[in-house]
This record gives sequence, structure tokens and C-alpha cells, in this order.
Amino acid sequence: MRRRRAIPRGLRRGITLRMLAPNAVTAMALCFGLTGVRYGISGEWERAVLSILFAGVLDGLDGRIARLLRGESRFGAELDSLSDSIAFGVAPALILYLWSLHAMPKFGWIFALAHALSCALRLARFNANIDVEDQPHKSAGFLTGVPAPAGAGLAFVPLYLWLVTGEEFFRAWYVVAPWTAFTAFLLISNIATYSWSALRLRKRIRLEAIAVAGLLAALLVTDPWLTLLILCGAYIVLIPFGVLSYAKVKRQREAPSAI
Repeated sequence: MRRRRAIPRGLRRGITLRMLAPNAVTAMALCFGLTGVRYGISGEWERAVLSILFAGVLDGLDGRIARLLRGESRFGAELDSLSDSIAFGVAPALILYLWSLHAMPKFGWIFALAHALSCALRLARFNANIDVEDQPHKSAGFLTGVPAPAGAGLAFVPLYLWLVTGEEFFRAWYVVAPWTAFTAFLLISNIATYSWSALRLRKRIRLEAIAVAGLLAALLVTDPWLTLLILCGAYIVLIPFGVLSYAKVKRQREAPSAI
């Protein structure tokens, strides 16, 4: 009679709650992203965009929950990247194609693919560099390129404009296609962008920052599309400042070694 292999006690217990919670949030983000595609197929554009935005909120929470519960794992990191690739790469690409790019002769699908592919390449680069110690941008408190959730949010700018103004001009493929190419470039670029998790507010302006956050939340409820337009505009304006800030930090780091 064949003996049953002894199962280690840790595996017998199964996955712990502290590991389950952040992975469940990541799975929810993936589901919201795919639900956005479902709404896009039925032409419910507001719900489609909101689904992607909710996925972005959940994506911002899963890592923090994992760190809080000490439930970080390689499995969670891989699931997070897969979820991001679908929710912020594939799903927005399909929504933009269904909303506008399908009207572009021959090449509309190519621009949709460009967004999805750029998002996947960005995440692959991130995964490949997880164990690399020499990451100049990261060590200085910056990101390399625009993160996937922000890239998805920026890709929807023409759709926000269309929802705010009702002008069909913003839905035209000759407006959406160049913008999609631009945001795809930002995703895979090597430019330094601000990492919000690395930002530290001065004590003097913390109350002001809390007040601004509260006002933004109220604006999102009152007029979400206009507020998202303002936030996207502010983010794009900050990109050159991020590049200049990183260049300054880089010069300061290189100065002692040059002496």
C-alpha cells in the first residue's frame, strides 16, 4: 500500500487571511476592468470609464493592504501585474476602439493595440527590475514612465471632453488616435515621473493638502468628468517638472563623485 506524502503544516492550512485579502482586492480590480469592456460593448460609456476608475482605486489599495497585513507575496505581485495589464491596458484599448477608433480606416485597431501593448511592456519591465538594486529613478523617489492606472486615465481624456461638452469632434478618430499614441508613449517612456507614495508633505501644508483632497472628492461627486479633466491636465503639466526635479537630484548625486 502506497504511503501518502506528508504535507507540510504550512501548506495544510492553506492560504492565510492576510495573504487572501490583498489578492482578493486585486481580483476585484481585474473584474472591474473587464466589466468596463462589457459596458463598452453595450455603449454605456460613462459606466465603462467608471469601471476602469474603480479598478484604479482598488489597484491603489491592494498594495497598501498587503503591506499593512504583511501579506506580500510573489504570487500577489504576479497577479497584480496581470490584473493591471488587463484592467489598464486591454480594457481601455477595447473601450476606446468601440467608442471611436473603429471608425478609423484600416489602422484604428493598431492604435488600440498600441495602448494595450505599451501597458504590457511597461509592466514586464517593472517585473524584470523587481530584484534589480540599481534603479536610479526608484532610489530617487521617482517612477520610470507613467504608471498603468494613470496611463489608462489619461487615455480617456478625449472621452471626458466628449462627456463634458457633448461635442462629436472629441470622438473623432483623428483626435483620439494621436492622443492614444501619445499616452502609449508615456507608458513605455524612460522619463522620470513623480511617485506619489514617495512624496512627503511639509508640516505647514498638511492641513491645506487635506482640505484640497476633500474638495476634490466633493468635485468628483458633483462633476466627475470635469474634475477628471482637471486632474489629468494637472498631471500632464507636472511631467516636465518631474523630469527637471529628477535631473536636479541626479546632478546632486553625481557632484560628490566628480570631485
